[in-house]
Amino acid sequence: MDINSSNIEAIVRQVLSDMKGTQAPAGTAGGSIPSSARVAMLTGLERFELKEYPMPPVGDDDILVKVEGCGVCGTDAHEFKRDPFGLIPVALGHEGTGEIVKMGKNVKKDSAGKPLAVGDKVVTCMIFKDNPDITMFDLNKQNVGGADVYGLLPDDDVHLNGWFSDYILVRGGSTVFNVSDLDLDSRILIEPCAVLIHAVERAKTTGILRFNSRVVVQGCGPIGLICIAILRTMGIENIVAVDGEAKRLEFAKLMGADHVVNFKDHNGIEALTSAVENAFGGYLADFAFQCTGSPIAHSNIYKFIRNGGGLCELGFFINGGDATINPHFDICAKEITTVGSWVYTLRDYATTFDFLKRAKAIGLPIEKLITHKYPLEEINEALKTNLKMEGLKIAIVNK
Repeated sequence: MDINSSNIEAIVRQVLSDMKGTQAPAGTAGGSIPSSARVAMLTGLERFELKEYPMPPVGDDDILVKVEGCGVCGTDAHEFKRDPFGLIPVALGHEGTGEIVKMGKNVKKDSAGKPLAVGDKVVTCMIFKDNPDITMFDLNKQNVGGADVYGLLPDDDVHLNGWFSDYILVRGGSTVFNVSDLDLDSRILIEPCAVLIHAVERAKTTGILRFNSRVVVQGCGPIGLICIAILRTMGIENIVAVDGEAKRLEFAKLMGADHVVNFKDHNGIEALTSAVENAFGGYLADFAFQCTGSPIAHSNIYKFIRNGGGLCELGFFINGGDATINPHFDICAKEITTVGSWVYTLRDYATTFDFLKRAKAIGLPIEKLITHKYPLEEINEALKTNLKMEGLKIAIVNK
C-alpha cells in the first residue's frame, strides 16, 4: 500500500472527523463510552433503586455528560419522603455537574455564547418550553417556574433525566453552561447559590438593601448561609444570623455574619426581638431575609425590621402552611416593602459563577458547606442524612 504524506493527512482528517462528538476524552471509561448507565431511580417512598439502562442515542442537538457530582436539595428530600409532585418513578438530582463526553454536530456554544467541546465541565439550568418570557438577559421576565428542570422530569424511554446517575443526556432546547474554570465543589453549589443570587437581586429592587444596611438572615441551613456569603461579597458587614442550632450559627460567622442569635435562648418573640436589636447595637434591621420554611418564623420576621425597612421571603419552596401576621402592625404602620423570591432566572446563573470566584477570593470557605459526600450506590443513606439534618449540604459524588 502506497501511503504518502497526502494520504496520511487524509487518514488523520478522517479519524479526527469520526472521533469528533462521538468519543469520550482519554481517561474516561477507558477512552470510550459504555453501552449502559446506572440511574438512581426513585421507585417508591424513601426507596431509590439503581437501574441499568442502555445508553441512549445522542442527537444532533444533544450533549451526553458523565456525571461527576450532584447536591441533595430539600426538594429531593420532599420528593423522597412524600412525592408531593407525583413524579414517582423519577430520576432526581438537579444540582449536578459533569464532563461532556459526546456532542451532537449542531452543538457549538453554551447558553452564554461560550464555546463548548468534549471534555468541558458543564451545568444545566432549565429546559425551554415554548415560552418567550423566559430569556437570558431580561431580569423582569419569568424565573424557571415556567420551564422544566433536569431531575424533576417524568420518566421516559431515555431515563437519563436526572443528575443522580452515571450519565445524563442534555437534550436540544436545554440551557447549558461551560463552567470548566470552577472546581467540583463549587460546581455542585451553583444551583443553590443561584437561588440566593436571585433573592438578593429581588431584594435590591426595593432600593432599601445598600452597602451599609443592617441585615438579619433568619434560618442558617445551606440557603441562609449562602445568603450571608453573598451579602458579605457585596461588602455588607452588619449581618445578624438567627437560628436554633449552635453549629449552624458558628458556620454563619464563617460565612460573614457579624453577630448571631440563637432563638432557643430567648422566651417569646419580644425577647427574641430585643436580642436581634441588641445585636445591631440598639437598632432594628434595615432589611431581612427569611430563609426557613416555618410559618412561625415568617410571622416573627416582621418584628425584627425597622419602620420603612424591607423583607425578602424565600423560605417556602413548597406549601409549608399559613402564617399569621397583623397587617396593621407588621406591614402598614411600618411601611414594610416585601418581595418574594422563588428559584432563579438564567441571568442569575451567570452571575453565580462570578459570585463563587469572588467568595473564594475574599476567603469565605464556601466549599465547607458540603459536609457529607456519598457514592451513587449509597443514595438512600444520603437522603436520610439530609432528612435528619445531620449536616449542611449533602452531595452524591461519582468516583
